[in-house]
Amino acid sequence: MSAPSDHVLNALVDICGPDYARLGRSVDTVAGHRVPFVAVPATTTMAAEVLRLAREHGLMTLTRGSGSKIDWGAPRNGIDLLIDTGRLSGLWNHQIEAATAEIGTGTPVRALQSALALHGQRLAADPPSRTATVGGMLAVNEAGPLRHRFGTPAEHVLKVTYVDRAGVVSESDGEDGRPGLAEIDGVITSAVVRLEPLPGARRWVTVAVPTPLQIIKLSETAREVEPSALEIDLPADGLSGTLVALLEGPNETDVVERSDRLAEAWGASAGVAPIAPPWWGRYPFDRTEVALRLAVSASDLPAALYALGDATGGAVPARGSAGVASVFAVLPGSLGPERAARIVESVRHVLMARNGRVVVVSAPAETARRIEMAAYRDLF
Repeated sequence: MSAPSDHVLNALVDICGPDYARLGRSVDTVAGHRVPFVAVPATTTMAAEVLRLAREHGLMTLTRGSGSKIDWGAPRNGIDLLIDTGRLSGLWNHQIEAATAEIGTGTPVRALQSALALHGQRLAADPPSRTATVGGMLAVNEAGPLRHRFGTPAEHVLKVTYVDRAGVVSESDGEDGRPGLAEIDGVITSAVVRLEPLPGARRWVTVAVPTPLQIIKLSETAREVEPSALEIDLPADGLSGTLVALLEGPNETDVVERSDRLAEAWGASAGVAPIAPPWWGRYPFDRTEVALRLAVSASDLPAALYALGDATGGAVPARGSAGVASVFAVLPGSLGPERAARIVESVRHVLMARNGRVVVVSAPAETARRIEMAAYRDLF
């Protein structure tokens, strides 16, 4: 950063307004370091001016939504300016009949879903980050349980408006209606998305899974009733795993019939509930732990979990989509960088032979600095 602080701050205030540009505070940290400046633009034009200013003065920028994933992936050091998207929020051009809407990317996903529910609609995406914004979700294509049936968030995006690092405003509808979100280097300010009807009924069917090997057969049985999601939860004790299918539909009768049919097929240990289990749609890790994402075919998921257990010396907690085999596993942060790196490398070799991959999503600061972390946009 070459420009004097006062000059930069005054310029940011001129662009965003006196209440929406400031020096960084203790909450404005990236990779453990306080960022010098924070700007909160309210429009695409403002965002473009902020990025042009940053380029003119050689400032390294980073976009922030709620900040729930700001330290995920490879550490991003030397950030001079946080561009906060909190004012780039709202629901516009909601075409109810066409089932589309334009969303400001600073909009919290939960707030968006609440607004759409008033019209009997939803965005078929459920990122596990509880405070995720639309922009943060799209930046890494963060998918939750609904990915099983509806795909990733990017598959529901028809067009995005963004500002590149040079401050140039552009739009993208990508190929086949899917914007190349991962290739956008800048600030996404809004997205036009495709909506789905809000289901009239939902049921969760649960069955115990004593060993990972049972996941394959139980998952194949579940496909016959067309679940919206199929999630596995394997705690660290390695003995009390659970497989849960979410069944949705326009009416109660259909959903109850399919749920009962699946529960009967799964056997005596299966049960049906009108609410999700407490762990549903939540990550199994916290900031003190090393979070891995395993991406492998559903049929190879048990082998991947066993390989991870062998490398670690015991069962590890794991949770995620059994149907599309995108599962998060957890290593204790106390392992240390060297041991964690050896475990990851061992599992990586196993998964490569099965056309799978493992990426390190999140880790304590010291481990993150010394282990091979995934690039932010490659996490999902």
